[in-house]
Amino acid sequence: MRKLLASRPLLWLGLALPGLAMLARWNAAPDVYGYGHIIGDSGDVAAWLLIATLAVTPVRLVFRKRDWAIWLMRRRRDLGVASFAYASGHTMIYLVDKASFGAVLTEMNSADMLTGWLALALFAPLAATSNDIAVRALKRSWKRLHRLVYPAAILMFVHWVLSAFDPMTAYLHLAVLAVIELGRIWLQARQRVT
Repeated sequence: MRKLLASRPLLWLGLALPGLAMLARWNAAPDVYGYGHIIGDSGDVAAWLLIATLAVTPVRLVFRKRDWAIWLMRRRRDLGVASFAYASGHTMIYLVDKASFGAVLTEMNSADMLTGWLALALFAPLAATSNDIAVRALKRSWKRLHRLVYPAAILMFVHWVLSAFDPMTAYLHLAVLAVIELGRIWLQARQRVT
């Protein structure tokens, strides 16, 4: 049973379930669960997975020797890639809805869309290098490259705040992200001192 719970395919099945549920709802009742719902839900899941990915380091610093914290650390890249997959799906839904390159280009100048595109552009190389081959090939540069996750996360949340009908949810998630990052910085500084 323990081996089954630690399996990567089972993790990816779990990570795929929200997306499969969204697609099923959209396909079954597009009038009820339309563009506004699926674009919002796909963006939400991308943000939640990003927050989970960024929370792994402070969790590891606090619960260093716990089996579940070690498992989480080993699966952090999976969470990040899943976040990128949902962000890519979010983008594809937007592009399908616009159905016109001209319409996309026109909207790209607005701050809400520009921040979204910039976030996706920063996330793309991170997702592409989130594998063992890239880690070995890039060596120390891998860690430097993956620090782009912080400006990408900020851009993603700014995109959410600017594009949301009600930005309060985005502000709450941004506050959670800030607490996680401040906790990470404090824990890392504290462990350097001791």
